[in-house]
Amino acid sequence: MDTRTAAQRFADTWQHGWTHHDVTAITALYHDDAVHTSMPFRPPHHGKQAIADYIAWSFAGESDPHVTFAAPIVDADQAVIEFRVHAHDNGRPTTLAGCVFARFNADGLAVETRDYWHTADGHP
Repeated sequence: MDTRTAAQRFADTWQHGWTHHDVTAITALYHDDAVHTSMPFRPPHHGKQAIADYIAWSFAGESDPHVTFAAPIVDADQAVIEFRVHAHDNGRPTTLAGCVFARFNADGLAVETRDYWHTADGHP
């Protein structure tokens, strides 16, 4: 699968999966041995199950998410995709904005991803 197709599938699946808290759909995007780092100083999550556990933990306490992913910017086997989420976190309105950097294998599965994101109380 070419990288542009893989990256768009990644963005579309994450957007739908996050909106519906569908951890299974999202983790299907990752290779079994993928590595994900969320924020630069957190330890990485190694393997599909660890990534699934992190995603499930991230969704806990979140309700009514409105999720958008921008068109991927692609170069070689990598892509960067901006995202924004308006949701309620433990009942409080919050906005999360960030970018995911992803590297894909020839099958279109993510083998390495890292996120940088920030949150703000309320919805602008």
